[in-house]
Amino acid sequence: MKVFLDLMWFFKEEKRKYIWGILMLAFVSFLSLIPPYIVGVIVDHIEGNTLTSSILFTWGGVLVGVAVAVYIFRYFWRIMIFGASIRLARKLRNQLYEHFTKMSPNFYHKRRTGDLMAHSTNDIRAIEQTAGVGVLTLVDSLLMGSFVIITMAATISWKLTLIALIPMPIMAIATSYYGSLLHERFGKAQAAFSGLNDKVQESMSGIRVIKTFGYESDDVESFRRKSEDVVNKNISVARVDALFDPTISLVVSISYFLAIFFGAKYVVAGDLSIGELTSFTIYLGLLIWPMLAFGWLFNIVERGRASYNRVSSLLSVNADITDVNEPLEQQPVGDIQYKINSFAYSDKETVLKNVDFSLVKGETLGVVGRTGSGKTTLMKLFMRQFDIADGGIYFSKRDIKDYSLDALRKSIGYVPQDHFLFSATIADNIAFAKPNASMSDIIEAAKLASIHHDIVQLPDGYETIVGERGVTLSGGQKQRISIARALIANPEVLILDDSLSAVDAKTEEAILDALRELRHGKTTMITAHRLSAIKHANVIIVLEGGEIIQRGTHEELMAVDGWYKEMYEKQKLETLVEQGGSNDE
Repeated sequence: MKVFLDLMWFFKEEKRKYIWGILMLAFVSFLSLIPPYIVGVIVDHIEGNTLTSSILFTWGGVLVGVAVAVYIFRYFWRIMIFGASIRLARKLRNQLYEHFTKMSPNFYHKRRTGDLMAHSTNDIRAIEQTAGVGVLTLVDSLLMGSFVIITMAATISWKLTLIALIPMPIMAIATSYYGSLLHERFGKAQAAFSGLNDKVQESMSGIRVIKTFGYESDDVESFRRKSEDVVNKNISVARVDALFDPTISLVVSISYFLAIFFGAKYVVAGDLSIGELTSFTIYLGLLIWPMLAFGWLFNIVERGRASYNRVSSLLSVNADITDVNEPLEQQPVGDIQYKINSFAYSDKETVLKNVDFSLVKGETLGVVGRTGSGKTTLMKLFMRQFDIADGGIYFSKRDIKDYSLDALRKSIGYVPQDHFLFSATIADNIAFAKPNASMSDIIEAAKLASIHHDIVQLPDGYETIVGERGVTLSGGQKQRISIARALIANPEVLILDDSLSAVDAKTEEAILDALRELRHGKTTMITAHRLSAIKHANVIIVLEGGEIIQRGTHEELMAVDGWYKEMYEKQKLETLVEQGGSNDE
């Protein structure tokens, strides 16, 4: 029952709903005691040959009145209690979603998408059941059970009541044992479902790669094994679940036997009337639901406890990138300075060291180097996806940690290497960074990114649905739509993280020319493997093993022997070969 204590914060928030719901539930339980009494009275009238039409219609009218009242109050308590549980599910989903948005990439590196989705669906559903059906079964089993037992003992025979309740400890011991088993097995079943969920998400996202390598049959077999594991673990849960009802039925059967056996003796001895014994057996029948509910309660509570523990453990993870006390809320504008002594991801080897350079407002920075040299890390640190322990980055003469995350990131437009497009229209994808953008703004951004011509060639133009993650578009089209999405916000700092790799040289040049014209007086950072993308930059740095090995303008770097000059000439030669010997430079 610990889960009810864990959810006490919510019960306090919704106390009026729960109090009114429980009061109505109690009234329904009380009204349910009247029909067995009426049956006993009528039986005694029949036995004594004193039943008249007037008596029958009077008691019949009372039964109809009770039925109508029970109908009305059952309707309202369901709205009160189940409505509150639905609001709990909504609140927890919102908390999870908000929590996910605050987490840094480190959080997602350690967790699978499918597992996070399972927490937001199956686990939330189990908690909702606990706050709804769980509260119902707890209150109803206690109230109904107590009312029935008190009524039997007070109005019929306390001796017969005690005899009929003799088997009850068996049920209490058994259900407690079943509950422990259920908690353990349900936790494993939920974990298996998370794994299956993750497998489906991963396979759907990578379906083109799977088909390209002819891995379909192996992937299907892998899914089959995970699905079978989920089934087996849920069957394991069902085996324990299936023990509740037979155990309770056995206990009820024993109680019936004892009640009829000893009740018949009391009737023969004159201690009970036939009508009272009839009422007693009907009351005993009313005890079946509280006992079933009590067993069902353990089932629901253990499922809810396992799920609440999983959700709570997720919510208890603190964000490692947070605002300082009283952060600056204005968006930063000005010069940028990097002073990084060293940086490493977690306990891994150092990724950046001795990185020290400045960028005047309005300048363009070009960052080049071999794969794994730290180019993308340099950009992610500026956006505070990770924090620097040894050194800092300064924007407008203030450490970027002094600004609120919202203020800092609203001043940045970022186009990552891995272009993500939403399953929406092209216009919606471009306007994502500026939801109130007009159609003319969207088209202008698309033209600047050299994607407008491609879009208007599509059957539905800007209203074309791009499909999940933009699967209906080419790599170059996705890159340019991502660039348009960043440009429409006209950010103070634009970061292009190797974002021109999938376009041809002519398109690349058109985009860069448009950027130089549009972003006059605003800062741009570009990382690239193709050096033609950064040769116009005011400052170019070459990274090797996380350190700056060269810096300067294109002309300055070409004037000395080094990695930059060697790579530029190599790429220039490759371009000439691809163009059949023509030189457009």
